[in-house]
Amino acid sequence: MPAGRASDSQGRGERKVPPSRRPVRARRDSAQGRAAQGKASQGKSAQRKPPPKRRPASRPRSSTGGAFQLSSTRRAAVLATLVCVMALSVAVPLRTYLSQRDELNAQEAQRAELEVQVRQLEQRKQELSDPEQVEAEARARLGYVRPGETPYIVEVPQAPAPPPPRAPGDDGVPWYEEMWNSVLGKDS
Repeated sequence: MPAGRASDSQGRGERKVPPSRRPVRARRDSAQGRAAQGKASQGKSAQRKPPPKRRPASRPRSSTGGAFQLSSTRRAAVLATLVCVMALSVAVPLRTYLSQRDELNAQEAQRAELEVQVRQLEQRKQELSDPEQVEAEARARLGYVRPGETPYIVEVPQAPAPPPPRAPGDDGVPWYEEMWNSVLGKDS
């Protein structure tokens, strides 16, 4: 036998536990067993009521269960803390994901616009590769002419612009005179 171990003969397995230290179920079972033995020994002649069950006053029973023996308020606080931690751990990546998704959509739209612009510029490049088109552009936009041609510039007369409309109450009187006239009650 290993050193330092108590043997069964020293009382380890045969130890008597006082009833107040036994679990509730064991006390109940032993009380019912004693009552059954007493009834069998006394027979039917004397029927006695078993003594009332008493709860031990030394250990109050916990109102909560669970592995950590927490009260309902503490459990709610722990649960709320866990929910907050989970929400915060999800919030930052979710915000990043949503902002990147919006940025990706904006980049896709910009890429589509640039592709359209590239197609238009390539078409314009092909148009300008023709010498006749270049000459027509030079004549229209820059006013170029071939040697020996006489250029004519026709200027169309424009109608004179009407004077800007006067604001109501703007009859050429300075503002301070208008204010003085309004104090005096004169109409201008």
